[in-house]
Amino acid sequence: MLDKNVIIDYAPRLALALPLLDSRVAAGFPSPADDHSERKIDLNEHLIRRPLSTFFLRVEGESMSEAGILPGDMIAVDKAASPRVGSVVVAEVNGEFTVKRLDQTTEGQWCLRAESRHWPKHPFLQGNQFRIWGVVVAVVRRC
Repeated sequence: MLDKNVIIDYAPRLALALPLLDSRVAAGFPSPADDHSERKIDLNEHLIRRPLSTFFLRVEGESMSEAGILPGDMIAVDKAASPRVGSVVVAEVNGEFTVKRLDQTTEGQWCLRAESRHWPKHPFLQGNQFRIWGVVVAVVRRC
């Protein structure tokens, strides 16, 4: 579970435009023959579509590891995005946040699913009450 007391509000500040090279790198350095034309990218604009409805949470636990969301990652959550089947969402269950994949059972009930071989394959909270706070729109990881 994620602690709702550690919500990190997104507060847009000055734009931070950093160089984005048009070259791609597979497993080494760009070729000297490549055209290194450069443009600027602002990560605020790249990651955040709706600043007023976005917040960040730090992830604890490994229930979503097979979806590429690992312990220590920061997730951007958009409260205005419409959740659909297959969306990764942040939901409140018993006063705590959890991040899971939104799904529907064959009977049409909404449920949450973990994505980890260490978690049961059956739906998480099938038939129980949960409240969706938002859709995960980005994962930020430090190397």
